[in-house]
Amino acid sequence: MHVAEKGNGPVILLVHGFPELWYTWRHQIMALASLGYRAIAPDLRGYGDTDAPDSAAKYTCFDVVGDLIALLDAVAGEEEKVFVVGHDWGALISWYLCLFRPDRVKALVNLSVAFNPRNPNRKPYETLRALYGDDYYVCRFQEPGEIEAEFAEIGAATVIKEFYTYRSPKPLFMPKGKCFGHPKDTPIALPSWVSEEDMDYYASKFEKTGFTGGINYYRNIDRNWELTAPWTGAKMQVPVKFIVGDQDLVYNLYGTKDYIHKGGFKRDVPFLQEVVVMEGVGHFVNEEKADEVTQHIYDFFSKSQSSAVKNGSYAKYLFVFVSMCALFMSYMFARASLSPMSGRFFE
Repeated sequence: MHVAEKGNGPVILLVHGFPELWYTWRHQIMALASLGYRAIAPDLRGYGDTDAPDSAAKYTCFDVVGDLIALLDAVAGEEEKVFVVGHDWGALISWYLCLFRPDRVKALVNLSVAFNPRNPNRKPYETLRALYGDDYYVCRFQEPGEIEAEFAEIGAATVIKEFYTYRSPKPLFMPKGKCFGHPKDTPIALPSWVSEEDMDYYASKFEKTGFTGGINYYRNIDRNWELTAPWTGAKMQVPVKFIVGDQDLVYNLYGTKDYIHKGGFKRDVPFLQEVVVMEGVGHFVNEEKADEVTQHIYDFFSKSQSSAVKNGSYAKYLFVFVSMCALFMSYMFARASLSPMSGRFFE
């Protein structure tokens, strides 16, 4: 596994999405390191300079969370809890991490993708296809090799730019043979928050690896549904802050806003502390509003760290108090046992 890291202090694990790399966290890595944290951002399985298994079946939530646990064991020790930040598929993986191993997470900041409780009656692919049809991008990603061939035709650089410049809150459709719907050589103007150099870095990595590794995550949505049957109805047991742009296509999916704002989210994530909706911001919120997102991360984790220290101090003092009480009672009991009147204690 390829990992970018910087800084010393409490560990913050930064988990990227699609079509991203560790590089999506470049702003947060530098800022959080300067604020006293150890920022760790891996390329996930199938991305960048991390190994990419050939079989799509090797990209389940169990596999990817297992990779992250192994990483945490290596960099933070087997018992240490860490802070976690996720975006897009990285948010989904971070939800799974907290669901499977809450013992390893101090607190979570997730971006873009809210918790999605398991529906025991219907597989996710069936639901998405019924709602949006076969041209919906998640549906187009299911057939091995098909969307990869279309991406290869237009080139990795164009694919990356198309995703990064998609600003519509409407669902993303990719009709067969039309992909993003633009002629191959159509110029793509970049927003101010991302540069040609940034796009070149992403493109250089995806030109080398292709997109199959990242797309394989989508090909496991039903398999993940099957694997997580034992967690049906499970609640998230870590403190959470959620951040999303109001122009994010995921935030605008059917039923998502109601779930987030009308009680469903809080029901399933009982330790949800705050929901931040950024006006006029799209899907890549951690890059588009890098400074604001970093500040939210820092504020939340600092508060969580302070609470943990206070709780730890309280527990320590409580332990000392109870121990002193026990010693005092032992002393009084021993003194009474030696007294001429001690027989009264045993009558």
